[in-house]
Amino acid sequence: MFFYVAKTLGVFVQGTNLLFVLLIAGVALMWTRRRRTGRIVATLATVALALVSFTPIGTLIVRPLEDRFPQATLAEPPTGIIVLGGAMDEAITRLRGQFALNDAAERLTVPVALARRYPQARLVFSGGSGRLRPDEMSESDVARDFWLSMGVAAERMSFEDMSRDTYENVAFTKEIVKPKPGERWLLVTSAMHMPRSVGIFRKLDFPVIPYPVDYRTTGTSADFVGLRQPGGAIPVFDAAAHEWIGLVAYWATGKTAALFPAP
Repeated sequence: MFFYVAKTLGVFVQGTNLLFVLLIAGVALMWTRRRRTGRIVATLATVALALVSFTPIGTLIVRPLEDRFPQATLAEPPTGIIVLGGAMDEAITRLRGQFALNDAAERLTVPVALARRYPQARLVFSGGSGRLRPDEMSESDVARDFWLSMGVAAERMSFEDMSRDTYENVAFTKEIVKPKPGERWLLVTSAMHMPRSVGIFRKLDFPVIPYPVDYRTTGTSADFVGLRQPGGAIPVFDAAAHEWIGLVAYWATGKTAALFPAP
């Protein structure tokens, strides 16, 4: 139930979608006796959309997420590498016959380099489908084919293909991995997604070493200088807003160990 509610309501209350809903509502009210209210709502929504589209406000809310867990320094080889899905479009991959990776492609490419650096490490991918209507091809299917094409040996790879959200990623992966005391499991996911992911792993008593990838910011003062192009600023804002809402929702429903997990 949580999955369906999150997917349905998330379309309307997330990031710029909510601002567009408010803008439409404001314009609609302008054609009624509540014209004054409509003008106020439409104006506020327009100003907010302009700020999101042309200023570094998206960077401002994504930086705390990406900076929360620093890049891991590995003194010893890991037992295995856990990779969370969300880096591809399964339907386009299947229909076009080519790998369709999205802005989070590093979730798939970086583990290949890590697998070569640590040849004894087990590679575990977790991802079914986050869609309300799953495609015939799962995220795990795409990951398997991609890693095989990159030369990763099939016997090194394991896949969890039933999960629909991050909580299920962790819960189902733990069932497959069955971690033992003393093992060192590396967690690879987007830097802004790492706080929520680590919170779930801790909640389910599965220690992992964060290895964030897919950064959207430089980590310097340059992130807050200059105007933005809407095509780049809006996706960053929406992704960050999604994570902050996810942190609150997962904490409120008892799915994470803390509101904003820290190292």
